[in-house]
Amino acid sequence: MRYSPISRFRGTLLGAFLGESLASGGEIQFQSYLDLGRIAVLGTQSLIALGRLDLDDWIGRQQEESLHLVTTDDISIKIIIATLPVALFFHENPIKLRQNLLHVLKIWEDDPVVRDGTLAVGYAIALALTEKLDPSTLIEQIISFIGETPTSIPKNLLRVQNLLEQGAGLSRAQAEFAKEEKLSKIIPMAFYCFLSTLEDFRLAVLRATYNGNSQVQDATPLSSQATGAITGALSGAYNGTGGIPVNWQVLLLQRNSPAWGLTSFSQMLKLTDAFVAVWSGVYDLSLNPRELTEEGFEVALLSVYAAPRVIRSR
Repeated sequence: MRYSPISRFRGTLLGAFLGESLASGGEIQFQSYLDLGRIAVLGTQSLIALGRLDLDDWIGRQQEESLHLVTTDDISIKIIIATLPVALFFHENPIKLRQNLLHVLKIWEDDPVVRDGTLAVGYAIALALTEKLDPSTLIEQIISFIGETPTSIPKNLLRVQNLLEQGAGLSRAQAEFAKEEKLSKIIPMAFYCFLSTLEDFRLAVLRATYNGNSQVQDATPLSSQATGAITGALSGAYNGTGGIPVNWQVLLLQRNSPAWGLTSFSQMLKLTDAFVAVWSGVYDLSLNPRELTEEGFEVALLSVYAAPRVIRSR
């Protein structure tokens, strides 16, 4: 295996956070125009607590945080990021992956473009985590995974493939999708930035957040953040944490600023590690000490490990 699962899980969520946080000048900023990842954190916490996808629990956590969503273009962009924990948790089974991605979308209004974008990003991440991502066939596989649809997402992804085959530069790609609606433009641009710089996380997110093309009329901070976040998630899943610049990681740890509603960036890393543990089948006895505690026997430091698809609640 090229990278460990924990490296890819961390890379996905850290990549999304960095992609969102990256300013157009190439510097990391800690103030978001929209909290794109708070719902993703709540979803991660729900999956950790229950070991399965439970919409009622997820909705309850959103309500406790007063995250009452009214569907707009801005919220639609949020939804793509919010589904990342589901893509990670069910990445090894394409059938369950599709079912659960579609299931979690029921929390919000069913927008066909959001649905197709979610399936595209989720499936690409799943292929990266299972080390089956082949850039020459990725677009074709994603279109097959999406299935029949009235949206322009498959057509735009094919345009991305043509641009890549022609070796088109960033300015041409931006101009190609400049007239598309916001979300229909963000998805193909994220895939273009990811696939055109497949092995270079830093360059991928810098290109995704670059708004220097005068032909791009809707280069808003939000669309730049969303493109950066999705590109960062894709590249982070593919390259793992080892592909993310060390100085960026050190800066986040040194600043230790709030991250997606958590008190610090270190807390995000701990949350991701706990998420991987639940997915991989680690049973922490300290969470339920009465089940196996005998008089005079301390089990707080013990854990039980299971192979994938063995002794797992889901």
